[in-house]
Amino acid sequence: MSETLEIINIPKDRVAVLIGKKGEIRKKIEKQTGVKIEINSDGEVIITRPVECKDVLKAVKAHDLIKAIARGVNPEKAFKLLKPEIYLEIIDLTELVTDKSLIRVRSRIIGREGKSRKYISKLTETEIVIYGKTISIIGELLNISVAKKSIIKIIEGAPHSAVFRYLEINKIKLKGDPFNPK
Repeated sequence: MSETLEIINIPKDRVAVLIGKKGEIRKKIEKQTGVKIEINSDGEVIITRPVECKDVLKAVKAHDLIKAIARGVNPEKAFKLLKPEIYLEIIDLTELVTDKSLIRVRSRIIGREGKSRKYISKLTETEIVIYGKTISIIGELLNISVAKKSIIKIIEGAPHSAVFRYLEINKIKLKGDPFNPK
């Protein structure tokens, strides 16, 4: 007996990535989270939790892991989401910009040769993936918050130099433990 937790529709071009070579990614997700995953070629993913699987947190983490892979995150990087302190934030660009400005905004976030995205990722210690009309951020909550704020600033037209200064200032705060100040 099992309980269907959720049905997720993922892009068809990400189905093979979610399954992995010889089903290895799907099997790894099932093994590490205790859920069962059914995937069809249309991109429909059904997540079920067997009754004997008592860990609801792992089931939720399986959902985030699948969402991350669906939004372009490399599966090996997505598996970081199984750590309790690591989370996923997805920014839907269609909620923030018009279709007309989407390409320009994506280009500003990525930067020349990917340098802007990489710099934000490095200073916030997050994984940032831009796929289609979404931006996925994986990391600790405080770090995600700073990365998201930086990305929003770029979307709103702030100069990269101002955003990078903001990141440099906040990098110092991210290194400290807010619950154990020295």
